[in-house]
Amino acid sequence: MNQVITSLLDTDLYKFTMWQALLHRHPQTQSEYRFVCRNQPLYPLAELLPEVNAALDHLCSLRFTKGELDYLGGLRFIKSDFVDFLRLFQFQRNFIEARAEGDTLTIVARGPQVHVMGFEIFVLAIVNELYFRRFDAAAALASGRERLATKVGQLQDLAQQATLRHPFEIFDFGLRRRYSGAWQREVVQTCAEQTPQWFKGTSNVLLARDLNLVPIGTMAHEYLQTFQALGVRLRDFQKAALEDWVQEYRGDLGIALTDTVGMDAFLADFDLYFAKLFDGLRHDSGDPVAWGEKALAHYAKLRIDAHTKRLVFSDGLTLNRALELYRHFGDRTQLGFGIGTSLTNDMGDAREMKPLNIVMKLTRANGQPVAKLSDTPGKTLCDDETYLAYLRQVFNVA
Repeated sequence: MNQVITSLLDTDLYKFTMWQALLHRHPQTQSEYRFVCRNQPLYPLAELLPEVNAALDHLCSLRFTKGELDYLGGLRFIKSDFVDFLRLFQFQRNFIEARAEGDTLTIVARGPQVHVMGFEIFVLAIVNELYFRRFDAAAALASGRERLATKVGQLQDLAQQATLRHPFEIFDFGLRRRYSGAWQREVVQTCAEQTPQWFKGTSNVLLARDLNLVPIGTMAHEYLQTFQALGVRLRDFQKAALEDWVQEYRGDLGIALTDTVGMDAFLADFDLYFAKLFDGLRHDSGDPVAWGEKALAHYAKLRIDAHTKRLVFSDGLTLNRALELYRHFGDRTQLGFGIGTSLTNDMGDAREMKPLNIVMKLTRANGQPVAKLSDTPGKTLCDDETYLAYLRQVFNVA
C-alpha cells in the first residue's frame, strides 16, 4: 500500500506545543481519544478497516529523523529536553485499536496521554485519504485545481482594493481533512508562491519545514479539556490551563482558544492578567461576528487597545467568509484566518467529493469524562450526560 503518513512531522504544530506543555507539567495523565464521523459517507467506513490497520502498523514503525528533530529544536519555543524525548519516541501499537462495529469504523486510543495524543491528526489524515482513494482521482484533481485557481485569483485581486488598517492574512489549517497529503502540499505551495502577500503559513509542520513557511498553531480543545480531570476545581480548569501555558511558553504562542465551555464562560475567566499576557483569541464555534464583538467589547472593558491584539478565525471558513469577516473587523484589530477543509479538500460538487466531517476527540482523562460545550450545536462530544449536565451547571451554560 502507498503509505499515507511517511513522516512524524506531517502533523499540526499545536500537537507539539500541547505535547510539550503536558509532558513537562502533567506527564502522568491517562487518556482516551475516540474517532467519530459526523456525516454520512458514500460507503461504510468500516470497509476501510484492513487498510486503516495497515496504515496504523506503519505509523507505529516511524521514528523522528535527525533532520526533523533539528528543525523542531530550531523553533525557539521547543525545549531541548522535549526534543530528547522525541528522539526516543515511537507510537505503541497496543495503545490504539481500530475495529468495525457494523458499518461504523471505531478507532480508540488509550494510554498515557503523552504517548497517545499524537495519534489524532494521523488517524484523521489516514481515514480521509484512504476514503477518497476509491473515487476518480483525475476528475477530483482537475476540479480541485480549477477551484484553487479561482481562490488565488480572488486573493490577487485584493491588491487592487482599498486596504483596511490591518492586513488580510490567511493560513492553511487543512491537514486533518485534506483530500491527500500530495494535494495539501500542492495547495500550500501554490498559495505560498502566488499569493505571498496574504498567505502567511501552515499548521502542517512538515510543509512549513519543506517550503520554508511559518508553522502556525498554539492549543486545541484537548489541552483545556485535560484540565477538567487534573484535580483543580472544575470551575477553575480554564484558568489553570491558561496559567500553565503562560508558565511554559512565557510570551510565545499567545493565542488562546475560547470555546471549550463557550465564549461567555471563557471571558469570565480571561481577566486583565490573561488579557495582557495573551496576544489574542481563536474562534472555533458559534457566530463569528458575535464572537468577535464580544472579544472587542471585553478588551475595551479592560482598557486594552484592541489594535495590539489579534483575533484568529478557524471555524469551517471559506475564503469568501474570511473576506467578509475581514471587512467587518479589519479596521478594529489584527486578524488571522485559518482555512481548512475548503482549502485542502474542495474538489468539486460531485457527491463522492463531499468531505467527511471526521474528528478524533479526547473523551476521558484519568478515568473521568471530559467535554467541550461548544457554541455550535452538534460539536459537543461526550457520552456521559450526567457529566455534561454538571459542566453546564458549573459554567451556567444553557
